[in-house]
Amino acid sequence: MTEEVKNSPIEDFDWEAFEKGETKGEKSREELTKTYDESLNTVRDKDVIEGTIISLNKREAVVNIGYKSDGIIPMSEFRYNPEIKVGDVVEVFIENQEDKKGQLILSHRKARAARSWDRINEALEKDEVIKGFIKCRTKGGMIVDVFGIEAFLPGSQIDVKPIRDYDIFVGKTMEFKVVKINQEFKNVVVSHKALIEAELEQQKREIIAKLEKGQVLEGTVKNITSYGVFIDLGGVDGLIHITDLSWGRVSHPEEVVQLDQKLNVVILDFDDEKKRIALGLKQLLPHPWDALDSELKVGDKVKGKVVVMADYGAFVEIAPGVEGLIHVSEMSWSQHLRSAQDFMKVGDEIEAVILTLDREDRKMSLGIKQLRNDPWENIETKYPVGSKHSARVRNFTNFGVFVEIEEGVDGLIHISDLSWTKKVKHPSEFTQIGADIEVQVLEIDKENRRLSLGHKQLEENPWDVFETIFTVGSVHEGTIIEVVEKGAVIALPYGVEGFATPKHLAKADGSRAQLDEKLEFKVLEFNKDSKRIILSHSRTFEDEQKGERAEQPRKRENRGEGRRGGNRRAEETPVLTTPLEKTTLGDLEALASLKEKLAGK
Repeated sequence: MTEEVKNSPIEDFDWEAFEKGETKGEKSREELTKTYDESLNTVRDKDVIEGTIISLNKREAVVNIGYKSDGIIPMSEFRYNPEIKVGDVVEVFIENQEDKKGQLILSHRKARAARSWDRINEALEKDEVIKGFIKCRTKGGMIVDVFGIEAFLPGSQIDVKPIRDYDIFVGKTMEFKVVKINQEFKNVVVSHKALIEAELEQQKREIIAKLEKGQVLEGTVKNITSYGVFIDLGGVDGLIHITDLSWGRVSHPEEVVQLDQKLNVVILDFDDEKKRIALGLKQLLPHPWDALDSELKVGDKVKGKVVVMADYGAFVEIAPGVEGLIHVSEMSWSQHLRSAQDFMKVGDEIEAVILTLDREDRKMSLGIKQLRNDPWENIETKYPVGSKHSARVRNFTNFGVFVEIEEGVDGLIHISDLSWTKKVKHPSEFTQIGADIEVQVLEIDKENRRLSLGHKQLEENPWDVFETIFTVGSVHEGTIIEVVEKGAVIALPYGVEGFATPKHLAKADGSRAQLDEKLEFKVLEFNKDSKRIILSHSRTFEDEQKGERAEQPRKRENRGEGRRGGNRRAEETPVLTTPLEKTTLGDLEALASLKEKLAGK
């Protein structure tokens, strides 16, 4: 029976429809198509929907969205989330339902970007913690992928402590808070530091509440600046000022500590309100002055290193943390004002003598000039009066020249002792600063440490000779070298200068002698003590004219016998002169006779 049923033909089967591809059933073709479509998700291009990852490899992820085909998304779009796995639900953007190959095209990156601004704004409003992927380093910070948008992470917002190596954060996924959004330019700023500040703030309050002055804590060097070192005390920072690092002088904190170094510090002071903590490192060590040799006393010689220079002196470290001051006045026996830099510089190793020592105030003064003998102790023996020496010009004044024979031995050459012949108005006319000059010691003032010196005394006084040459009435050739209101200065032979008043500068033609003019001058006055010679040009021709006028009457007397009244005038002259000469001689003879008689008695 069974075989009959199997082999028996269906009476109502439409073979013609079968051949044409048309079959009949309970549901029509349209109904079947509708049923198929309803069994799949209805998708449209540019929509953002959720899909499930059904497969993963290094290059791509296969995502099922309930469509007739699955989509493939590059793994690079999931780089921000390295923990992604099969079964995770992700958002996808439908770029194309079917490309030329019939493939569904999806994008996770575009799906994130489509909703990113809403999510970011929501995170800012609700102060939510979000995850982001650090893509790369940039100037001043990092670029972070947040919801498919590139946000900026400033370097100062990465951590509460300064970051020395930014590169170690590249490729990491971290938690952030959105701190700022610029809607106009679509800029987002995030912070990781903000997540831990609240926790640290609580830790700081707890730590500060337990702090006490003098308490010793362990800390880690967090940051080094030119003025000090910041120490991390386990959630709160303290500062060791550069002066509290060592008892000795420190140029830079790096000489004492290093980054990340662990060390014990003592609390010097703290501020509850501002939460500032002052720390000290040197206070944990004994003071170097306490370890100073007890036998050290005033007058002892010590060696040290110049650590600080100033115009007024130099600080010398004779032991770590023990310094002494060498005042500039203790560097040389010289009394000239000089800078300490002229004698030494930072880093010099020197020897000095202790001048004062105060252990209580921890002060010490030193000197280096005491290592040499005081040149004024035996000044009378070394530079006796009359001795000749070579000196160097140090300074000028209106009244003379200050010179230095040797360091510490100064003297003054008065302007009048520079030259026998030249009238020096200012020392700069005669010499210059720094020049060498030969001197003779005239006087010693040991109490005031001054020598009276002379330069002209090295030569004989030429005025003794000039007295015999420039006699009153003698005529000499001279050149006018200077014209002043009261007259003119005339250069005479042998380097001598004379002076003539304006009326004595008149020439025979009535004009006045001019500068650089060479003329004959008659000596009217010669004063050896004041070295003054008064000259006159006009007297040279006026006296000649007077001599001619006196000679003419004598000639007329010889010729006057034939003239009217000549005999009378010739007779009158002898009458006036002859009796006078005789009377004078007679008086002298009478006086001599009287003296003899008186002597005889």
